[in-house]
Amino acid sequence: MCQEGGEAREDCGSREEWTLLFWTSLAVIVPVILTLWCSAQRSKRKTYMKEFFRKSKHGWHYTDLFNKPTYCCVCSQHILHGAFCHCCGVCADEQCLRRADRSLPCKEIMAPSRPDGSTEHRWVRGNVPLASYCAVCKQQCGTQPKLCDFRCVWCQTTVHDDCMDGLADAETCDLGEFHSLIIPPHYLHLVNKLRRRHPDEFTKLGASCGRSWTPVLVLANTRSGNNMGEALLGEFRTLLNPVQVFDLSELTPSKALQLCTLLPPGRVRVLVCGGDGTVGWVLDAVDAMKLKDQDQFIPRVTILPLGTGNDLSNTLGWGAGYAGEIPVEQVLRNVLDAEVVKMDRWKVQVASKGVYFRKPKVLSMNNYFSVGPDALMALNFHAHREKTPSFFSSRIINKAVYFLYGTRDCLVQECKDLDKRIELELDGERVALPSLEGIIVCNIGYWGGGCRLWEGMGDEPCPPTRLDDGLLEVVGVFGSFHCAQIQVKLANPVRLGQAHTVRLVLKNSTMPMQVDGEPWAQGPCTITITHKTQTFMLYHSAEQTDDDDDESSSSDPESPAPHDSPRPPWLTTTVQA
Repeated sequence: MCQEGGEAREDCGSREEWTLLFWTSLAVIVPVILTLWCSAQRSKRKTYMKEFFRKSKHGWHYTDLFNKPTYCCVCSQHILHGAFCHCCGVCADEQCLRRADRSLPCKEIMAPSRPDGSTEHRWVRGNVPLASYCAVCKQQCGTQPKLCDFRCVWCQTTVHDDCMDGLADAETCDLGEFHSLIIPPHYLHLVNKLRRRHPDEFTKLGASCGRSWTPVLVLANTRSGNNMGEALLGEFRTLLNPVQVFDLSELTPSKALQLCTLLPPGRVRVLVCGGDGTVGWVLDAVDAMKLKDQDQFIPRVTILPLGTGNDLSNTLGWGAGYAGEIPVEQVLRNVLDAEVVKMDRWKVQVASKGVYFRKPKVLSMNNYFSVGPDALMALNFHAHREKTPSFFSSRIINKAVYFLYGTRDCLVQECKDLDKRIELELDGERVALPSLEGIIVCNIGYWGGGCRLWEGMGDEPCPPTRLDDGLLEVVGVFGSFHCAQIQVKLANPVRLGQAHTVRLVLKNSTMPMQVDGEPWAQGPCTITITHKTQTFMLYHSAEQTDDDDDESSSSDPESPAPHDSPRPPWLTTTVQA
């Protein structure tokens, strides 16, 4: 009996162990299977959405969470996750997405006008912008927790449901505040019907859009600086014709600027959203238009700074960096008010020693060329950004990394004895060099992310600089620590002179070099910098630069307002737009 009881207890214990093992395995395996299944479904849905968005006429953008109360334009129900069109503003949840794509048309980039030449409103119901007011009763729209009120996708007029019948000229759209920047759909329709595409024909068609019509093209680099490019693309497509807004990750500047050849000559303005490298890319495309005999279609270029340094933007009065502190509407107003100025562009020719059968390396320069510690920092930064690009998605992080590399170079001094390795000629005359670590050749007033390099502390008289004088400013620095002192106005650079042509001969060893923030390591060579061309840029005189903050914050009641401050010395003349 005792033996049978022992066997029964052993069998019971064994069953309990197997039961525990079974439920433990089930508790581990089931969540893994569910996770894998959900991941597969999510990937499948993402692929389906991507294909669906690619074929759609809407500019759909899927989101898991809207940043404000949003209602489906099809079923009128509140939605947390779904898709919205950043061209016309239509919103739909996932279940209604196909129906919305079929039944709700998007902005038409090209369409005929009415018989009287006017444009019709294109109304979208619901989800009006925050703090928008009715054009009839002047009361706030979109205050009810439901799909209500209307917005025109062209002129951005908002109207209550009950006020729609009382709207004067309810069928006529004047394209709103930015009518002088928008390419109307009827203009492209007429261009498409032209038998002879001649500049005179475009001028005649442009007359129907008004004498002040200066259409703007927006070219955005979605990978610049704080990665704001994608959001800005959506905002500009909402306010303008989507055909005039380009993503440079999908289309090159050369192809985007071909739209200029369908617009009245001398009228077009181009807004580049990106860093100094993106601006240089666009300006190279502008130069390519000259080689195609399209000089009369050359646009005026302005900048919305999204990069890290943004020295050219700072020089032209557009600020040291954009982080959404002013709305896109104000950016467009600033573009309207900007002045046209000329800017020199330069050719940098690098001929390596001992290589006789290879063509010299030719680069375009807008900002500056340098050899020495600042180029070394840029080279180290560029190498690490290529390895881990996702880490360098913030302007603050980028500047912090630059600071770390500069601090390290203060201790290592990799570029010392530069004066023994290099020879400098200004307009054919040899210049005796002191004991330097770096040489910087500047075309613009700012360098190193907001420092007025040529002026230094401003306590010593120096020749004036201009963007269009055909002269380069050449300075020397004693090292990374000296660069830091110049940036905080505790030291002056070594001013080596101004010249129309600069020639540098690197006799031996390898040195870091950069042109407009694009660095490389260069062996023995001869570098020649000569004038290339001039281009039209837009200067924003009302913008306040970082160095003027202290002056504008003065409590003196007689101190001038920012927009009344004197123009910089290089802006002595402006060009008629």
